[in-house]
Amino acid sequence: MGFRFSIRLQLMVLSLFLFTIPYLGYNYVWELEQYLRNGQEQTMIGTARAVATALHERPALFDSQSAYLQDVRPGTDLYAPPIPSPIRLDGELNDWQQVSELMSEYGSGEVIEYYNGYAGEPTSLSFKHMVGRYGQFLYAMFEVSDDVLLWRQPNSLSVETGDHLLVGMETPQGELARYVVAPYESGWVNAYKLADNTTTTRAVENALSIQGRWQETATGYNIELRFPLSMTTGGLAFSIVDVDDRASRLKQYALGTANTKELAELGTVITPSPEIERILAGLKYADSRVWVVDKHKRVLARAGDIQSATGIKVDEKETSSNAVWNWIESEWLLPLYYQILTQPPADFIDELDDAYALVGQDLGTALNGQPDSLWRLSPDNKAIVLSAAYPIFIEGNVMGAVIVEQTTNGIRTLRNRALEQLFHVILAVMTIGTLGLLLFATRISNRIRSLRDNTEAVIDDNGKIIGTLPVSNQRDEIGDLSRSFADVLSRLQQYNSYLENMASRLSHELRTPIAVVKSSLDMLTQVNDADQQAVFVERAQSGVNRLSNILNSMSEATRLEQAIEQEDLETFNIIKVIDGCVEGYQHAYAQRKWTFISTDNSLLINGSPELIAQLFDKIVSNAVDFSKDNDEIIVKLEKHDKSALLSVSNPGPLLPKGMKNQLTQSMVSVRKENDVQNAGHSPHLGLGLYIANIIATFHKGQLLLNDREDGTGVIVTVSLPL
Repeated sequence: MGFRFSIRLQLMVLSLFLFTIPYLGYNYVWELEQYLRNGQEQTMIGTARAVATALHERPALFDSQSAYLQDVRPGTDLYAPPIPSPIRLDGELNDWQQVSELMSEYGSGEVIEYYNGYAGEPTSLSFKHMVGRYGQFLYAMFEVSDDVLLWRQPNSLSVETGDHLLVGMETPQGELARYVVAPYESGWVNAYKLADNTTTTRAVENALSIQGRWQETATGYNIELRFPLSMTTGGLAFSIVDVDDRASRLKQYALGTANTKELAELGTVITPSPEIERILAGLKYADSRVWVVDKHKRVLARAGDIQSATGIKVDEKETSSNAVWNWIESEWLLPLYYQILTQPPADFIDELDDAYALVGQDLGTALNGQPDSLWRLSPDNKAIVLSAAYPIFIEGNVMGAVIVEQTTNGIRTLRNRALEQLFHVILAVMTIGTLGLLLFATRISNRIRSLRDNTEAVIDDNGKIIGTLPVSNQRDEIGDLSRSFADVLSRLQQYNSYLENMASRLSHELRTPIAVVKSSLDMLTQVNDADQQAVFVERAQSGVNRLSNILNSMSEATRLEQAIEQEDLETFNIIKVIDGCVEGYQHAYAQRKWTFISTDNSLLINGSPELIAQLFDKIVSNAVDFSKDNDEIIVKLEKHDKSALLSVSNPGPLLPKGMKNQLTQSMVSVRKENDVQNAGHSPHLGLGLYIANIIATFHKGQLLLNDREDGTGVIVTVSLPL
């Protein structure tokens, strides 16, 4: 069970590597998103370039918008942002809250002029002011703090006897026009046009185009005015004149944006350009928000909505007709996926929704003459906004910039779609792969357990092999292992059989010399004749010698292995060695017929001549033992490729079935007394071919045993490298 669990555990751990597939796929999709973002960035820079190209070298679009000012004078040069809806001229100032961040404050530092020798501190008057544009009208508001509010007397023709507002503007003809608003009570007001002589404040006619409301408050008063944009080409200034002395009704000082008496000192008012807005009108369909700013970063026009500017339009996801799959996907899979993924928000906070001036590194770079892009997070961290800026050139000078904005919501949606499909496939692959590996592990563990059980079944508690292991027909590693186990058990069974028969074999081998020695010694005690005693001593000595030969044979293999380690190698002619051995065998085994065949006169090998002769002796001894008198033993030595092939062929019994590969192993013998000639002359312990195989392996050769092709005997072949 432990081994089976180990196999399953290892395969389960291996199956965890399948999780590298979603990891790599996830990283690939993220890399793809980066490429899409880079593409979006380049596309937006191209869009900004295209819009800027339409505005290049068109100074008329910028002349009246103060873009040519070298420096913007805060508080003097005014910016009139577009107002979403008309201002209600009620003096409450509620409609100005949505653009209140552009409001400017004026105090003692913005005194325009002192009157009538006034020498006091100008601290009794301050106000907040801003202008805005709706349609073709310019709106202005003043939130005035004044410790003393003096109205113009109803029966007074002079507009200077109470607090009043002066307006100076540049007419389309390039002349200075001055106006005054001097009410005698809270309510609706109109302006009066002043005389062209700037040394006097004398009203010459009504200016009904300038109208509004003057409303008293607890801390002073509020003023809201409206007049057509067509009245001015951009030059504009406001100043409030303070009158505090009820007795003298003398003016004290004027606090305002600029001197209303001098045309050159008027401030400029910039309003978003209708002409540029018309140029940008078609871009509201371009899935982008586009801004045009002057070189002072003030917005001249914009088009499009950032909420819908997703960059890439992604079609609605098609749903499967399978209701079960739709339920699984919506209730289980997608909630799981979106623990990792982030859903693009349906809405997010846009800090530039009502912006009338822009900042940013990309804009600063563009106003220096180089295009640039910028990534930013929305204030609520829900959306990523990409902006690209491109400069607008007029006569070689940067007069403004085009900024194009998009979110990455489209790319994120596309990424999520890709990851959803990827996760679907990965989940299916992981499920099938894991189940497949588990089934595979179970099958392997069951086969290994079966092999274990079968192996244990053929061995009894005493370690004796009592059966055979079933041979597997599977052509895989476990099948090979099963066949190897069967082979090992078969060899062990043969070895055990050999060991079991060793006692009888040794008993047979030892019985005769021991009997000879015993009988000789017994006879020595019974005879007194010296000659007869000598005969019995010789017979006893012969028995002892045979016992010594038996013991030497048993230790011969061990001695040979030790001797080989010290053997010196040399190059010699193997034909000469074998030929000499054959001549000796013809005398030693004269009852056999010997035939030596060699196709060459010289075959040189690297090795030991003595060991080769010993190898040949063992093979020949085996051939002699298994042959009969007058049988022909054929010795053949020939060259084959880069090897010398030595073969010894003899008639006799064939090799036992299934024992061909075992006969060269230690102490394996299949001899039977009726198969072996002259069995009584030497012990047979199954070491001859084992020793021959050791010598062949030492010479990097190979010893093979086979039956003759005609089935009349055995042929032993030794292959030795040349």
